[in-house]
Amino acid sequence: MASLPLKKSEPAKKRIPIKTALLEKTRELELLQHITESISSNLELDIVLKEIVALVVEKTNADACLIYLINEHRDALVLQASKIPHPKLIGQIRVEMGEGITGWVAREQRVVAIGENAGDDPRFKAFKTLPEDRYEAFLSVPVISKEEMIGVLNIQYKNPHEHTEGELALLSTISHQVGSAISNARLYDEMKKKVMQIDTLSRLSSTITSDRYIEEILNLIVTMTAGMMDSTICSIMLLDKKLGELKIVATQSLSEEYRRKANVKVGESVSGKTVIEKKPIAILDVTTNPLYHFSELAKKEGICSLLSVPMMIKNKVVGVLNSYTSEKHHFNDEEISLLQVVANQAAVAMENTSLSEQTSAMQEALETRKAVERAKGILMKQGSVTEEEAFRLIQRQSMNNRKTMREVAEAVILTSKINR
Repeated sequence: MASLPLKKSEPAKKRIPIKTALLEKTRELELLQHITESISSNLELDIVLKEIVALVVEKTNADACLIYLINEHRDALVLQASKIPHPKLIGQIRVEMGEGITGWVAREQRVVAIGENAGDDPRFKAFKTLPEDRYEAFLSVPVISKEEMIGVLNIQYKNPHEHTEGELALLSTISHQVGSAISNARLYDEMKKKVMQIDTLSRLSSTITSDRYIEEILNLIVTMTAGMMDSTICSIMLLDKKLGELKIVATQSLSEEYRRKANVKVGESVSGKTVIEKKPIAILDVTTNPLYHFSELAKKEGICSLLSVPMMIKNKVVGVLNSYTSEKHHFNDEEISLLQVVANQAAVAMENTSLSEQTSAMQEALETRKAVERAKGILMKQGSVTEEEAFRLIQRQSMNNRKTMREVAEAVILTSKINR
């Protein structure tokens, strides 16, 4: 067993035939060329990692290759790619910094090369769900990008294997290539995310200023926001001040059980607390947090982390916008700010609709008054009745025929024109 620095290792040297050495160098160059081509032709991180894993296994004759990447908080590594497909484990296997051989390599930024009985190493930690952890030989190399440790590359062999000096040098070179590929892919992902955010905010602005009904506007907002935030469920709850409750009025979730979720009292649960505090609240796991009152429903719906932000108008809360993820997620400042912008835009949509409705009501009242005044004049002239009697006639017709005062008045006006 050996722990080796990244750029310095001293395995036992053996005299290798020139022909064999040339074949090894040719194979190494081919591997590096293939990896370079893969990196230059793809910017999608998942695709790049899968191709690198396949190439490393093929060219080194290893039985397994796994790539772990450090998380955003830099306190743990997460499995992101492996030779054997682990769809349920990718993104789920987590190794703390310093934990196991992988965590040790990440913390110390040094190579570990173990030729046999890897499981006997005191630093070794086994995951029962990973068959690779029962292999004999283990080579673990830190992945470096711009002098920053961003992950660990592991290759493993079922049988004992001597890690040559050339193999160590090759894997160190590959790790640097992987580091560059990861950095480029992450920059690409960030760029795509920014473009999507700008496009979504632009479409939201257009939606809010449109002539659509408020229900349609709010449903469009949660649908677009779910896509932008990669939310499993996104919902808008509006505040009923008289009842002191929040009620779901829009969500892109297809779950009827979630849509029928009970109203939340102001000050209670996460959403209710958001209203009181007038600031965003993030919960890492709603299924275990006592502040969240629907843990069983959350388990059924497969939701985990929650970001709840208030919908504000002139320092008044009119509702909350909630974004749920299916896995544990630490919402960063940018995500919180972005969701707050959307929430405030939704609040503006509510206010604009309310003002529009008020304006329409005022306009309707004005038109009704004009029509009634004109109809009264006609009745007073034709029937020699007083103004009050004319008004009572219109009112009685409205009640008897179940029509509005304006409709009755307009009928009187129309009849007057026909009889001229």
